[in-house]
Amino acid sequence: MNSKFASTVIRRSRHIRTKHKPSYYSLSSPSSPATIHNHATTRSLVTLQRPVHRQTSHLKSAAIAASSSSSSSSSALSKSTSFRYLSTDENDDEDNDDDILNAPREAMAFDVLIVGGGPAGLAAAIRIKQLDTDDTLSVCVMEKGSEIGAHILSGNVFDPRALDELFPPPLLSASGGGDDDEDSDDTYDDAVDWRTEMEEEQGSKPTPVTKDEFLILPNDTSSYTIPSMLLPPQLHNDGNYVMSLGQLCRYLGSKAEEMGVEVYPGFAASEVLYTSDTDGDNGVKAVKGIATRDMGIGKDGKPKDTFERGVELHARQTLFAEGARGSCSLDIMEKFNLRKDCVSEQTYGLGIKEVWEIPEDQLENGFVQHTLGYPLQSSLMDKNFGGTFLYHQEPNLVHAGLVIGLDYENPYINPYKEFQRWKTHPDVKKHFENGSCISYGARVLNEGGYHAIPKLTFKGGALIGCSAGFLNSVKIKGSHTAIKSGMLAAESVHDVLVTKASDDIIPVSESGELDEAEEAVEIVCYEENIKNSWVYDELYEVRNTHQAFAKWGLLPGLAYAGLAAHITKGREPWTLEHGTKDSETTRLNKDFKPIDYPSPDGVLTFDLLTNLQRSGTYHDDDQQAHLRIKTDLEHIPQDVSMQLYGAPEQRFCPAGVYEYISTDNSGDDNGSGGGDDDSLSKLVINAQNCVHCKCCSIKMPGEYIEWTVPEGGGGPNYQVM
Repeated sequence: MNSKFASTVIRRSRHIRTKHKPSYYSLSSPSSPATIHNHATTRSLVTLQRPVHRQTSHLKSAAIAASSSSSSSSSALSKSTSFRYLSTDENDDEDNDDDILNAPREAMAFDVLIVGGGPAGLAAAIRIKQLDTDDTLSVCVMEKGSEIGAHILSGNVFDPRALDELFPPPLLSASGGGDDDEDSDDTYDDAVDWRTEMEEEQGSKPTPVTKDEFLILPNDTSSYTIPSMLLPPQLHNDGNYVMSLGQLCRYLGSKAEEMGVEVYPGFAASEVLYTSDTDGDNGVKAVKGIATRDMGIGKDGKPKDTFERGVELHARQTLFAEGARGSCSLDIMEKFNLRKDCVSEQTYGLGIKEVWEIPEDQLENGFVQHTLGYPLQSSLMDKNFGGTFLYHQEPNLVHAGLVIGLDYENPYINPYKEFQRWKTHPDVKKHFENGSCISYGARVLNEGGYHAIPKLTFKGGALIGCSAGFLNSVKIKGSHTAIKSGMLAAESVHDVLVTKASDDIIPVSESGELDEAEEAVEIVCYEENIKNSWVYDELYEVRNTHQAFAKWGLLPGLAYAGLAAHITKGREPWTLEHGTKDSETTRLNKDFKPIDYPSPDGVLTFDLLTNLQRSGTYHDDDQQAHLRIKTDLEHIPQDVSMQLYGAPEQRFCPAGVYEYISTDNSGDDNGSGGGDDDSLSKLVINAQNCVHCKCCSIKMPGEYIEWTVPEGGGGPNYQVM
């Protein structure tokens, strides 16, 4: 490892761990860096401090490498970050600041770079190393969260199909005979039992589903059950597991490190690096890698004492596994026009989730419940797409949440408050009795499905997992398809870089740098392999289902889902298109009445800021905001969003980031934010609260917000999501 890069890894890991305090609740003053911000709230807030994170094996290796290197690199860095304070001339200071901010970045090269430490990215890394028995390829995973799993949120009833292909279960016959194939000697006797290992290493048990219940809630007091035989087969959960996806990713991260993958959490990819092409339509030829965000730039845009220049990571192939609405992935799709052949616009849902601890004697081991109706749909023709989930995991956890399609029309809908009032339904409330909420979070998910998948490859890399959009919105699952896409990408990359590689090309694992003689290639076989896999088969079966709900409403949508799942299986001779962005589906607020939500009781239901503490969210206050109003769209908040739509961003954001406050004639804030009347006049962005759900970049009128990455390690710190 490059010694300067190793030093950077160590410094940043120490910086992250310094910010993240031991896990306990304590009263925090409004000036505390960890305080959740809201201008309309003056009371003291109970703030969850961040836990100390382990120093992973790759950081230990970095420490060894750095300690054995000369001190010249650190002294050079010290000079570059401190000489600006020697000048007393203001103009000299500004020039020195520019010199620091534009200084050359350190660079590291790898054969394969993976951006994102979620299930797709980690599966890709592991699969490459499984195939790379001669250790020909160097593989690196970059993750913006403070540790692997910190930014991972899912329901999660997990379909093990793909993971069982990555780690075939013990005694599973290679010929497909399984445990009952007594005549077969071809078994994986030395195979990894990921279920057992995950429980032993992470203390989180994958709990087999034992009961599957689907309810229709016509109102806030009653319900009726849909028989299993009438449900689409993709909604059946036999053989699936209730588990924490974040804990699974921590397990996969440790497996990847054991196999020789270099895993770097706490580094946010802020820029895609391209090779230039003067003949190309966009001036770019191929992806060369990524650059991480600079650390230690204050709100004023000037470098602080802690400033560190970002790092460039170059690779022969870069796989983007950022999850839904990844900022680098969006940039690549635009640069290479990857969405030009999509039948439909990508559409999204917002998932909001809590995890509860309940007495062990109340746990219904492996119980799974899904609901439609109250509170999102009030009639059989209601077009709000969404529902709820509730799962019981050993030994005493209840995972509960709500997912709402962001193509909803009513600007007064508050998804967080809809979730809170859903918990008060008698068939739901009973599952939380004598329990306590221990975690809260939110994340968007792709719901466009088959018709919204972009072109997956480009010279120098590919999109995998939810960066591409492989979630099955009928099945309410996407982790299994994400893992499979990562595996297929890995196999394709290995095939091109190793099996079919020229003998003249020296891999980075041997040379330590990119071979200038090697041109970036496009791994076209990856897209072909995806299209020939069960991932496409599964998505094709329900290719029109989400569009049916959006066009016709709840009852027709259910009928169409039944038709597609049981009979046509996607072979309908027609295609239902969805050509509208979620930001364009919001209707004017004059067409609706404000919704009167009940006040939280602090026991079963909670106000947003109290719940937000349970996400462990932290951002350094003194940094440039990562949520930015796009150039030339500065007028939209006040002139469009507030005037025409009633400022919906202060309702759909599940972290209280956006609020409008009124000002008096002198321009002073009067602190009355959060209302829906005409006195609202000024938008305040509390970027410190952001849980990185990406909802604002999707649902804002005119998509006026650009979501960029904050400093590495910032954001939520999910432990059991």
